[in-house]
Amino acid sequence: MTASRQGRIARAGGRQVERMQEPVVDPYRIMFVIGMLLLVLTLFMIPPMLADLVRNNTDWQVFAGSAVITGFIGLMLVLVSRDAWSERVRLKEGFVLTVASWLSVSLFAAIPYMFTEQPLSFVDAWFEAVSGLTTTGSTVFTGLDNLPEGLLLWRSLTQWIGGLGIVVMALIMLPFLKVGGMQLFQTESSDRSDKIVPHARQFIGYLALAYLALTTACALAYKLAGMRTFDAVNHAFTTLATGGFSTHDASFGYFTNPALHWIAIVFMASASLPLVLYVRIARERRLAWLRNAQVLGFLNIVLLATFVLTLWRVAAHGTPPMQALREVLFSVISTISTTGYATVDYTTWGFFSVAAFFLLMFVGGCTGSTAGGMKIFRIQVMLMSIGAYVKRLMTPHRVVSMVYENRTVTQDIAMAVFAYVSVLFMTVGVLTTLVALTGVDFVTAISAVVTSVANVGPGLGEMIGPSGTFTNMPDAAKVLLSVAMLLGRLEFFTVLVVLQPSFWR
Repeated sequence: MTASRQGRIARAGGRQVERMQEPVVDPYRIMFVIGMLLLVLTLFMIPPMLADLVRNNTDWQVFAGSAVITGFIGLMLVLVSRDAWSERVRLKEGFVLTVASWLSVSLFAAIPYMFTEQPLSFVDAWFEAVSGLTTTGSTVFTGLDNLPEGLLLWRSLTQWIGGLGIVVMALIMLPFLKVGGMQLFQTESSDRSDKIVPHARQFIGYLALAYLALTTACALAYKLAGMRTFDAVNHAFTTLATGGFSTHDASFGYFTNPALHWIAIVFMASASLPLVLYVRIARERRLAWLRNAQVLGFLNIVLLATFVLTLWRVAAHGTPPMQALREVLFSVISTISTTGYATVDYTTWGFFSVAAFFLLMFVGGCTGSTAGGMKIFRIQVMLMSIGAYVKRLMTPHRVVSMVYENRTVTQDIAMAVFAYVSVLFMTVGVLTTLVALTGVDFVTAISAVVTSVANVGPGLGEMIGPSGTFTNMPDAAKVLLSVAMLLGRLEFFTVLVVLQPSFWR
């Protein structure tokens, strides 16, 4: 054997040994990303601190201290791991990174809630932080009208930054991880191999600009329609995040001006559409992008539900048609977009309305939006797959192709969608049983789980309905519901994969 060949074999053997010894997940890469996220979270703690400082509220010290703690730990993580970072994240690291990021940020976002003038317990603080970051909108706070402005602003900001994080995860991470059929939305910012390409940074920048522009437009519209500046800013944050945190106990019902309700309807619907469409419209100056299959599907469901429920209100309750239309459309958009604002308590409209809104909780908005739920594209792919299956039953040798937005829906994608829906309903069943074991009645338990998994906000019943809060839920139930919110937002499989022992081998 020649010396050169021996050298090649030795080098190849060395590389093989190096690959065998390489860890499944590089912890330093994960630490770097978490550290950067904590530094960003630190910056967002400054506006609430300034809001309290201007009002001479001593809670400014809470946000200052929280910023110091969060910033110090974030900086230490970045410094320790800065040499290990690479933009090319491996597949398994992507799963761990997604789960670890949401968990760590929610824990640090809970710190301010535990040390205010009306401190929350750790369970309540974490519940509120998770609800904010996942843009669910369920709350344990009462007396919102009397809370310090810094705390109210922090609640709104957690939803706003969580909303952008959700869009980034949906358009970059989940297609890369091939979770729940999301590979159908593979873009130039996430290739089909096991790497994330550097173009993601530019793509995220465009999404952030579109998100900021929509938020600014919403705040200006609210202000011009009569909201005070603080309310306009806070509600713009939570409207575009489809989160639903309000600065008032009466939620959006505090505002009696119908113009504000219509503005909210427009921007809740806008936030339920794919954010990337606004980027494309702005760059290409073509409204044709609005003929997207998801957009049309979303609008069709909204219009159908609004038409049926408006007729129901007019016929069954004698409500004036225009009032019924506005109240029903607001409630339908708020529910299907998973925003969770309330102007009226729709549970008082009768059992038909309760059943309809319970089903709408599952639907959600479009993929690439801040909305939660199953997502419109999954419903469309399921219907398409069922139709194709029926055709094959009638003519077994027939080849039925499925195309969605000029992309072929493969068996893998269809299976991933059905697997997602199956796990969704299994999770609802298991968690409903566990929440009921804490002493909660069945209606409250199942609606609390559904609203948490779908990231909607309010549930059903007197305790957690549109006019209620989660304050009186047992602590064990709040922990379970916090887990449900994270599972729903991370689309289940991201967490389930990480929990598999074989993943770490």
